[in-house]
Formats: sequence, structure tokens, C-alpha cells
Amino acid sequence: MTSAPAQTESTAVEAVRSAASAAAAASGVLRTAPDDQISGVLSAAAARLPGAADAVLAANAEDVAAAEANGMSEGLLDRLRLDPARLEGAAQQLVELAGTAPAPRLRYVRDLPEGSRVFERRVPVGVIGATYEARPAVTLDVAGQVLRARSAAVLRTGSAALRTAAVLVDEVLAPALAEAGLPAGAVALVREPGHAAAEALVTQPDLLPLVIVRGSGDTTRRLSALGAAAGVRVLAHADGGGVLYADASTDPARFRALLAAGVDRLGVCNRLNLLLLHRERWDELSALAVRTLADAGVQALLPPHEHRLGHEWALDSGREATVTVAPVDGPVEAAALASRETSGIAATVCAEDEAAAVAFLGAWDGTGGFWNTTTRLLDGYKLLGVPETGISVDRVPGPRGPVTFPDLALRQFVIVPPGENSVIGGLEG
Repeated sequence: MTSAPAQTESTAVEAVRSAASAAAAASGVLRTAPDDQISGVLSAAAARLPGAADAVLAANAEDVAAAEANGMSEGLLDRLRLDPARLEGAAQQLVELAGTAPAPRLRYVRDLPEGSRVFERRVPVGVIGATYEARPAVTLDVAGQVLRARSAAVLRTGSAALRTAAVLVDEVLAPALAEAGLPAGAVALVREPGHAAAEALVTQPDLLPLVIVRGSGDTTRRLSALGAAAGVRVLAHADGGGVLYADASTDPARFRALLAAGVDRLGVCNRLNLLLLHRERWDELSALAVRTLADAGVQALLPPHEHRLGHEWALDSGREATVTVAPVDGPVEAAALASRETSGIAATVCAEDEAAAVAFLGAWDGTGGFWNTTTRLLDGYKLLGVPETGISVDRVPGPRGPVTFPDLALRQFVIVPPGENSVIGGLEG
């Protein structure tokens, strides 16, 4: 009775280690690859995507059909589903990433008293793992970011997207790497379905010292704990759920626009999830919120609440079209409540009074704070011009917010004698 799970675990570990070994073999070449060669990979991948579109979309149609048959919710299906427009957007993001200036490899720090110079150098991690939700475009996003950081990638996606991810790796990324003169194993896909593969990914510190973890909050927290116990550094994108606070100075037209913008997609982490209204305007704004959200097909849940105020509806299968609404006494209380009850991913203050906006943003300790703009902007591509590998909501020092390729490197100090400029030039190249 216990042999099957053990076999599954063993097979998953074997699949992860095989992929990681292929990536490790490629990592030495990537470490010293010129930046224009890395840019060439990304440009080649973007150029190949239109030609592979039929195969990608056919595989995705199979993934979606299987997911529908298994009862996947509409919010998760929205993440899984690809169409020509989304593929075109993915290609454009690769083009823009290829044209993004690389992060400087070397930074001067100071001269030591005896004349030696101190530099800070960015060193590639080598091999970076990533496990993420059944969202096929993330395969391209993460692979592109890891390659731009001159590391090799080991990717594991949700089983529902495995067919699509395999086509993207085999017909887009691997040929693009070969075209640029780099090993195809620089992007390796774990093709073993199931959660055992995700667990194996975060427990191989000898091959995978850093793993990016995305997905549902409970799963991500569990994988983060497993990784920590194994000695793997985990960059976790766990819970989401954007907040909108409507101040006493709120303009109704702006309020309606922010409500609509916040629920344009329901299966994403930065969507409107918790709506806080100043008590002085509760009657007016709550009624307006109910009507506006209903027009978008979303239910506004007014008090009394039987759930935690920060409950993330995007991951609540069958109830994604929901927003929690609650009263507060002012901007400071709103910020404190949002900080306490939510993941801290993003919060917007809707206010015409600048002092109210300053009070809210000053008290908010989350990852992204917005004034009269939607939390949907908390996204690597929208904020930084490059796709993210995930959004870290950690409340400790380290990469926070959208994690992009400059965050995926190690810091190394280099000290050289005075006058040794040729060494510095070589390290900068």
C-alpha cells in the first residue's frame, strides 16, 4: 500500500536531479557568456514563438480541456488558457527583455587606506530552480529572467500546464539557445507531474541552491519550509490580494474607475480583494461599490463577515468573483488593518486629499503603495519594463516586490592593488 507513493517520490527526485544536472553542465558556459549572446537567445526565442504558435496553442487546448474535465475553476482556467494575443504579448516581452541593459557586473565601492580598491561584483548563482502555477506564459518569463542573470533554469510547472510548457521549452527555448551557441540544457523542464516534483525541487541544495516558488499560499508556505529545512534559499511568491481604501475625500468617478480596474482579471494576485471605506461615507460608497462590482460580475460582501477580512478570493475555487468590503475610521486605521489582515502585496488609497494619501502610504508597510492608481500595476513588466519571476512579499531584507534578473545574483567583493586596471576591465566584460 505504501510502495506507490515511495516510487512517485523516487521518480520525482530522479527527474529533478536529471534536469538539474543538465542545467549545471550548462551553467559554466552561461557564467562567462557575453551579454549580447544572452540577448541573442531571448531575441531568437521571441522570433521563434510565432512559428511555434500552432503547436503551443494545440497543446494548450489539450491542457485546458483536461483541466475543465477535472473541474478546474474559471479563475484558474483563465491563468492556464493561452490565445494568440497572449502569445504575442509574451514574444514582445522577450524582445523588450533582450533590449534591456544588463545589470553592471562590477561596482566600485571605495579605496582602502593603503591604496587597494574595493569593488562589488555580481556573480551568477549558477542553477536556479522555479516551481510555479499552471500558467504557461510564466515558463517564458522565468526562463528569460534566469538566463538574463546568466544562470541556468530548472522549471517545474503545475501539472495542468505541462503539455504547453513542454512545447515552449522544446520548440522555442531549446532551439533559441542552440541558435545562440549555448547549451540547450540551460533551460531544463521537469516533466514528472505531481506535487512530489515540487517537493524534490526545493530539497536538492547541492544542485539547486536557489528556488523561486509561486502558487497558492498554503502550498508555497509548505515548500518554503521544506526548502529552509533542506538548506535551499527560497524566493517565495505566496499570498496576494490587493487592497483599496476609499477616503472621506474620495471622488466617486475615480472610485468607480479604480473598482473596475481592480477586477478586470480575477485569477491574479494583485487584483482588488479587500475594499475599505471611510465610515463617514459608508452608506454612499458601499452602495456605489455594490452596483459597480455587480456590473463587472463581482459580488461585494458587506459586514458582518464570517471570514478573515484578507481572505484571498482569487484562489477560492468557484468564489473568485468576490470582494470583501469593510468600514474604517480613517487612512491610518485602514493601512494598519490592511497590513495586519493581508499578505501586504499592494494597496491603493483613493483620495483627493493629499494629507490623507500621505497618512495612508506612510502607515502602510506592504510591498507596493499606490495613490489613485490600481493595485493591478504591481507587476514586474508594468513597473520595471521586464517580466518578473514572482512577487516577493517578504517582510525581511532581500528582494521584495517584483523579482527580476538583477535580483538573481550573488554579491562578491573583489580587492585589487592600485593601478591594476586591466583586471578590472576583464571583470567588467
